Amino acid sequence: MADYVLARKSRNIASSMVHVFLNILLGIGSVLVTVLSGSPALGIILVLMSKWRVFAVRGRYLWLNIKSNLVDMIVGVSVVLLTYYAGPSLLPVDFILAGFYCVWLIFIKPLSSEKAALVQSLVAVFLGISAAAIMAANLNTIVIVLLAFLVGYAVSRHVLVQSSDKDFTLTTLVCGLVFAEVAWLCQTWSIVYTFGETGIRIPQIAIILTIFAFVYNYARQAMIKYQDDFRFKHILGPVVFGAVLIGIIVIWFSNPIFNI
Repeated sequence: MADYVLARKSRNIASSMVHVFLNILLGIGSVLVTVLSGSPALGIILVLMSKWRVFAVRGRYLWLNIKSNLVDMIVGVSVVLLTYYAGPSLLPVDFILAGFYCVWLIFIKPLSSEKAALVQSLVAVFLGISAAAIMAANLNTIVIVLLAFLVGYAVSRHVLVQSSDKDFTLTTLVCGLVFAEVAWLCQTWSIVYTFGETGIRIPQIAIILTIFAFVYNYARQAMIKYQDDFRFKHILGPVVFGAVLIGIIVIWFSNPIFNI
């Protein structure tokens, strides 16, 4: 019996090591193949191939599986797109993206608590909207609007699935519409922060929507917690902090200021 337990533990350790190795391979490979090929296609294919279990189901479960894995797919595809739009040569941002994607796959993605779901969602908002905003610079406005709706819908659903809410279809659609509306408004005032020769580019809208997503989730949790006793004072701190932070970003960190 002891030998059986020992053998099983050994297999579990070996399986975990293989799993970590494959995730590292995916994290580095998706970025490297994008840089070397000069196209995001192979990187995106690699990300989607890693999600083969999502598609290997009966037709009636396919859409449910896709919705359940949207956040992970948004992060993976966004990493590939941000790598592609950074340029055809290896830059510091490529190493940052590859390293972070490995951390996401190994440590962040497997977590399943409600707080972890919030962290996962905020990461998806930041990366997904960053990729959408940078892509939209050379594409029609409708692109970032649709992509922002998808991100808003996906992250809202991801958080609500972990909560006690049973029917959250309307909430997720409203969140997606809010994201789309903000994206449409920000397209007339597109600000991207660059950091020298590192290749790092952070769209202002990605920061704004990440802050909004955090405040929105805090407010939702407070409403559930206090229910009939809910008062605005319960969310006053985060709402004021978020509004002030967004105001500072828009007014003092836009160059040129008020250039619409």
